Amino acid sequence: MTTGTTASGSTEPLANEPSIGQVLGNARVAAGLTVDEVSAETRVRVPIVHAIEEDDFSRCGGDFYARGHVRALARAVGVDGDELVRRYDAAHGGAPQDAKVPLFENVGDRRISAERRRPNWTAAMVAAIVVVIAVIGFNLAQSPHATPAAANTPSAAATPSIGPVLHPTLPSSTPAPVKGSAIAAAPAGKVTVKLLAQNGDSWMMVKDGTGKVIFEGDLAQGQSQTFTDNKQLKLVFGNAGGVHVWANGKDLGTAGGDGQVVNVTYTPGDPVAG
Repeated sequence: MTTGTTASGSTEPLANEPSIGQVLGNARVAAGLTVDEVSAETRVRVPIVHAIEEDDFSRCGGDFYARGHVRALARAVGVDGDELVRRYDAAHGGAPQDAKVPLFENVGDRRISAERRRPNWTAAMVAAIVVVIAVIGFNLAQSPHATPAAANTPSAAATPSIGPVLHPTLPSSTPAPVKGSAIAAAPAGKVTVKLLAQNGDSWMMVKDGTGKVIFEGDLAQGQSQTFTDNKQLKLVFGNAGGVHVWANGKDLGTAGGDGQVVNVTYTPGDPVAG
């Protein structure tokens, strides 16, 4: 099949054959799988699965990772991943000639994707702290009359900021729920959940107590949604770190880490995940 590539990084078929994304999407539906189930099995984030099924490979981080995502999704939905990768290469200038590191390596019975490796924050933090201590010690040695006020130098003050912040505080401009608010005043025996895309955009899906999907789509940063049900609410977040949650009038903070896919269930009463 002959394909073409758009400026956004998507691959569009030029003939009347299904595109790579259509093949994967149709196979997933035929297998009775949801996007969330495929994401959980392949470790490919929900927004990226949606983008690939729409033939948008710009969110994959490059051809190397796009090939790995296509193979993983193909394996999950039961289609020929090698054939889809050949089609991808044909539309993107051919396969690489000098790639010597396989995308996956066997470790026991599991396959670990190279793209899932994370930087060693602990080692980085320890190294940075050692450097700061060495600098302070050197300054003290050079200035024998230095007073304890040296601890207030910019180098010492900067130490606590090393490393990622996993739980950012709520900006002062965002009011916390108060007694008598719409959430706190929810009728007894019902579950009420308010969601605010505070730290970034997030794809999300919400199901009511009967299992019906009552919302599925992107919540842009700054937007909010409130849902109520008599029995329970099941939610899936594609970027849990971007969403602030209030359940039954209680402030639960962010739903998880940045880029983390989180499934949670709330029922009337105490907002504990089901």
